[in-house]
Amino acid sequence: MTPRIPKTAVRSSSIASSLADFLNTHPSLHLGGENGFVRERKHHLEILGFHALPDNQKAPIGEVEFEGVRGIHGTIPIRLFYPRTIVEDRKERSGKKVAALVYMHGGGYTVGSVDEFENGLRLIAEAAGVITIGVDYRLAPEHQFPVQLDEYSAAIDWAQGPEGLRRGIHSDYVFGGGDSAGGNMTAALALRRQDQGIKNMAGQILLYPEARIPFDTPAGEENNRGGSLYLVCNGIFSFADHYLPKLPYDKTYPPSHRYVSPGMQRVDDLQKDLPPVALFTSGWDPLRDVGVEYGSKLQEAGVRVEWHHYDNLTHGFLQFAPWSKECMNAAMNVGSVLGKLASGSQES
Repeated sequence: MTPRIPKTAVRSSSIASSLADFLNTHPSLHLGGENGFVRERKHHLEILGFHALPDNQKAPIGEVEFEGVRGIHGTIPIRLFYPRTIVEDRKERSGKKVAALVYMHGGGYTVGSVDEFENGLRLIAEAAGVITIGVDYRLAPEHQFPVQLDEYSAAIDWAQGPEGLRRGIHSDYVFGGGDSAGGNMTAALALRRQDQGIKNMAGQILLYPEARIPFDTPAGEENNRGGSLYLVCNGIFSFADHYLPKLPYDKTYPPSHRYVSPGMQRVDDLQKDLPPVALFTSGWDPLRDVGVEYGSKLQEAGVRVEWHHYDNLTHGFLQFAPWSKECMNAAMNVGSVLGKLASGSQES
């Protein structure tokens, strides 16, 4: 029997040493900091961009494909990562249809690109044996809610449709996933597609999701150390400011909206037939408790939830894998869990 998920979680006495070393040597790398999102976009790409990594830190992959999805707001660049096992099967013309993960990166809706998440997505793809698709969705504040959900949904449709089939993707085994803001959008899109009565994701992979703003949680108080942590707790409020439109008045949305703050919804409003969830949280993360709170609500509603907690890691561990063994192990575990979920889906 799956253990019950608590409303809050704990953190270790200190951050994993290799991760602490990385953060200490990159003291200006923040998300939601005082420099503003424009400078953060540039700085993240300079440090975390795949092109910036030394060759010996780049995760191997079978094949990478650059494509585009036609959406209602324009073309959406996507990047497909094919693990080596799938590339070999394709060479042998096995004809086997496989699972896929459509992934929305984090960054408070305002920062980030697939370039900065490529290494982590390669790790997940290889560990899972699943085609992994990174989505370069339009960022806020230039583009605001619900543009990002529209683009996410278009990418899911693409993977479930003829273009996905051409690449060997089984339409019934298309998972959605994301970290932080991307985790928020994954949870929100699962609710939206369920409400719309259209084919949903096969499952949800939620990495330290921003299920709601953590203004009233122990994690928000414990992990509010300003510049000494990657994610600046008080900067999280700016994410909502960037993401939510203010005008025109007939197209604004309250912060409690079902597709803005999934974590604020009542248990009774969460359907038990939502896609199963693999939830990953970190002890040293302001968003820790809103993630486990949402997982607990989903579980109480009857949704299948598998929870993994890393009490000595921070927000952003997927991106920090090249510099931290502990982050690397956590990223590989995400892929392993996804692989098991995908195998279970295809066997059922």
